[in-house]
Amino acid sequence: MLLRNAFTRAAGMVVLTLRIGLSIVHAQSPDLPAGPVQAKVRTACTECHDSRIVLQQRLSDKAWTREVDKMIKWGAVVDATDRDAFIRYLSLNFPPDKPVDPLERVGGRKQK
Repeated sequence: MLLRNAFTRAAGMVVLTLRIGLSIVHAQSPDLPAGPVQAKVRTACTECHDSRIVLQQRLSDKAWTREVDKMIKWGAVVDATDRDAFIRYLSLNFPPDKPVDPLERVGGRKQK
């Protein structure tokens, strides 16, 4: 009984720690641009990585299509009816000719 109570308390602490950690990560992750599927894109993409990964991308429609399809294959939860809207949203907000905001950079060397 004592061992079961200790295990239950330890498991509860792990869950609490994970929830706090996820809250901190999501709180620091910059928001995606406003748009009709912004919330769905944010949810699908930030399940696995920070939004900065999306914000730094500059891809063509064709490349965004490949990227979205790849992420779906890797487990991103995207309803089939939303796939094309995701691609439109990402292509509109992150096209190849839009400069990357220096504050949006992730990793790599600092720009001068």
